[in-house]
Amino acid sequence: MQFDLKRFFQNGQKPYKAELKCELGGYDWPGYQPQQPIRAVFVAVPTLQGVELELSVSAVVNTQCARCLEPMEQEFSFKREWMLRMEELESEELELPISENGQLDLDELVYEELILEVPSMLLCSVDCQGLCPVCGKPKAAGCTCCTADSVDAPADERLAILKQLLNE
Repeated sequence: MQFDLKRFFQNGQKPYKAELKCELGGYDWPGYQPQQPIRAVFVAVPTLQGVELELSVSAVVNTQCARCLEPMEQEFSFKREWMLRMEELESEELELPISENGQLDLDELVYEELILEVPSMLLCSVDCQGLCPVCGKPKAAGCTCCTADSVDAPADERLAILKQLLNE
């Protein structure tokens, strides 16, 4: 969806509000996939200084735990606010996806802000124990090969030489 920010600066006399359902399935997501559609609320309010913009986003992300690789989903809800003056529309330093003719791409804005909000490593729980270095199964599933007696055993026979070097 496009919002004509330039025209809003010129003619906007009352607040503008749009509830969005963004279908961003074709976008490139780094290691996770949000459930579609992503819900967002965009508000533009004219002020004496310029325009106040507010974006609220609510999304559920499907991914794998970074430690145990189990499938998981996590919800993210956040709000971003900007204050713009008319002269900033021409600035190259403006970090909003605004075209040369003053159109704000709301889908691209939702995408960019969600990318910034979601951490690069997601965990199923704070105390996730991860995978067993011997058998490769999730430790939470009851892996018994990593007991206190077998901790010294190398995870892979090819790594035995490294253990030997460490002992020397």
